[in-house]
Amino acid sequence: MNIKVLSVNFAAMKEYNHLRIVFMGTPEFAVASLDALVKAGCNIVAVVTAPDKAAGRGLHLQQSAVKKYAVEKGLKVLQPEKLKNPEFISELKSLNADLQIVVAFRMLPEVVWSMPPMGSVNLHGSLLPQYRGAAPINWAVINGETETGVTTFKLKHEIDTGDILLQQSFPIGENETAGEVHDRMKEIGAQLLVKTVQQLAAGVLAEKPQTSNQQPATPLKHAPKIFTETCKIDFAKTADEVHNLVRGLSPFPGAFCSLNGKTLKIFRTEKEVSNPDIEPGQYKTDEKTFLKFACSNGYISVTELQLEGKKKMNIEDFLRGYRFSN
Repeated sequence: MNIKVLSVNFAAMKEYNHLRIVFMGTPEFAVASLDALVKAGCNIVAVVTAPDKAAGRGLHLQQSAVKKYAVEKGLKVLQPEKLKNPEFISELKSLNADLQIVVAFRMLPEVVWSMPPMGSVNLHGSLLPQYRGAAPINWAVINGETETGVTTFKLKHEIDTGDILLQQSFPIGENETAGEVHDRMKEIGAQLLVKTVQQLAAGVLAEKPQTSNQQPATPLKHAPKIFTETCKIDFAKTADEVHNLVRGLSPFPGAFCSLNGKTLKIFRTEKEVSNPDIEPGQYKTDEKTFLKFACSNGYISVTELQLEGKKKMNIEDFLRGYRFSN
């Protein structure tokens, strides 16, 4: 029995190591997945990422995090301006990829995602079908979810709707920020992606339509792009809602309010549920150790913040140098 299991695993490993894979991704989140695939011995025949962009004061060209990693590992890099460019399509076809893997990349045209015989697999930062969209981590935290996860699925026409391959859930802490969830998720997702490739190669992975995962009594929650209006704190809401908004937008782009006519970004808070004796949005401070804003059912104490024109700092350092207007 043991010999049979070992021989099956060895055959599967040999097969997935010989799959020709094109990886598509751009930000640091995607690097963890690419690194996991490389370390697992996957045959990455090319990496597709965003073109270099001018950034910083000197407008020097900056490479994406994925490109930096790919160059370091000696992987072939493609950086198309447009994904329907005939030259890019021709070069992509010439790679004869068996499978494409997409992590934190642009929306692909059908001519691209349908090209390889095994299709294109996407890693998404939620337990699909919940939180389809551009900002699943942020919205899960903003909505006060106590659990999230990662999903690998096959790409098709409608965004984030393809058949599910594998999923893995994990808890969200009560005070955990979107940035902290992001950092854990990229590692969990990377390992799930390796497992997905292994099982696809072995022919033991069944695709499941997303509708089969959806409970009729559970409405779908969406994860659209984050805009400036999303980030403005409404202190008429509960302390829980404000606390969740702050951590769901931390460290970027940051929830904000106004303090004496200047924009104040808030990155970490503590909740205090009580009967506030001031109006929502008004604040209390001893000008030494605490600054708290009233909400509808209590207060939010600020522990990390950034005033317009200043650097990010903890509350004690901020209060040490700030003078409140009388």
